[in-house]
Amino acid sequence: MKAILCREFGPPSNLIYEEVPRPVPGPGQVLVKVAACSINFPDTLILRGRYQFKPEFPFSPGSNIAGQIIEVGDKVNHLKPGDEIIAIMIAGGLAEYAVVDVHMCVPKPASMDMETGAAFLYTYSTSFYALQSRAQLKAGETVLILGASGGVGMSSIEIAKALGATVIAAASSDKKLGLCSNAGADHLINYEKEDLKERAKALTEGRGVDVVLDPVGGKYAQLALRAISWEGRYLVVGFAAGEIPKIPLNLVLLKSCQLVGVFLGAFSMHFPKERNILMKELLDLYEQGKFKPYIHKTFSLEEAPQALQMMENREAAGKLVIKVS
Repeated sequence: MKAILCREFGPPSNLIYEEVPRPVPGPGQVLVKVAACSINFPDTLILRGRYQFKPEFPFSPGSNIAGQIIEVGDKVNHLKPGDEIIAIMIAGGLAEYAVVDVHMCVPKPASMDMETGAAFLYTYSTSFYALQSRAQLKAGETVLILGASGGVGMSSIEIAKALGATVIAAASSDKKLGLCSNAGADHLINYEKEDLKERAKALTEGRGVDVVLDPVGGKYAQLALRAISWEGRYLVVGFAAGEIPKIPLNLVLLKSCQLVGVFLGAFSMHFPKERNILMKELLDLYEQGKFKPYIHKTFSLEEAPQALQMMENREAAGKLVIKVS
């Protein structure tokens, strides 16, 4: 089979497109013929050796796939060859075939095409877990979303609206904010031109936002925290800016707010039953027409390093998808 391989940590330009043996599923695993794979920011961190998990060399990056099961391993009872699934993995998606742990697979809705499936699960499940489970977002509350034009940001806009919240989308350009508006954001902040804290305060009539969702980190984190309301919740999702911010804890004390970590992978491993319930709720909302993933651009498998470089450079709005087969 053809695959994109990483043989040493480094930039996407180091990746190799080559022929490799087809993997074999072990107990509790399935072999998937990959139709599409999306690119997510953690994929770029894995390539650089900067992620929490480091796969053994050589490995194929790619963490959200859609495809068809062609073989199942021992102890797999509820899935069978021919089933179409979407799945999350640490790595392995940028290949014609991938082995996936069965607890990370979700049946693909019949109304969802493969490219949408690849663009859906990683970001939407992260956003849904963050807002619904970790923040316990309530209808009528206000959410400030940083990096709102990215994959997690765009999905968070749709999920927050589906949960009945008011959404303030913050991004670095008017063009990106136009996409956020199309996704349903109620208010927009260009944090390259406006004071993030003051604008968020003004939009909430001085009260502050109930929830901050931050997949970016960096220099805007403290400003967003200063814009939070009494007993607000600050969701720490990731650090796409490359800088892990240092938060003055006196701000947390003065506002009686919460800093809430969001790590979907660990949640899925420790609480698989709860994760399955969450995924069912999320896919039910999709089938109700609540979500429409925005795909910025598609690439062939051989072009995957270009997509990874584009993601690393933060040049994409929405999702980048690799059409594998």
